Amino acid sequence: MGILSRVGRFGALFGQYSRWMYRSGRPNRVARPQNHLSGILFAAGLLPHRAARLEVSGRRSGRTISFPVVIADWEGREYLVSMLGERANWVKNVRAADGVAVLRRGRKEPVILQEVDLADRAPIIRRYAAVAPGGRPHLKLDRDAPLEDCEALAPSTPVFQITSRRNG
Repeated sequence: MGILSRVGRFGALFGQYSRWMYRSGRPNRVARPQNHLSGILFAAGLLPHRAARLEVSGRRSGRTISFPVVIADWEGREYLVSMLGERANWVKNVRAADGVAVLRRGRKEPVILQEVDLADRAPIIRRYAAVAPGGRPHLKLDRDAPLEDCEALAPSTPVFQITSRRNG
């Protein structure tokens, strides 16, 4: 078996495992502690700048809910993309909080998350697929996905532009 076929097989297994961890639209018992550890590492700024922990008020409990995210950069701006689509709780919480949230990536950064218009989402989703290996299996996209595939996902994939509350 050649190296490329082994890498391809590993990628397929990773995709199945990743989808299994979120099969109900929420992290399962395996994903929760993994997300907690990733959130700690991301918040500490120990990983690349595109890795962060998002904190937002729960729409029902009012408690701060936090989880790891990957930030996609596109045309000089930063974005969050929901790899689980509309069913992700963080999307519902961000909408209920009118976009008010905090990003932690080495420091606390108060932000506003503004939903991106449907017509503008595809290139951002494409960039997200390029930089977020854990998101690809959920979106069913490759790293170099064609824009047409991303356009097909845009209606069911919320995208939020990140704006610092410090700078307006």
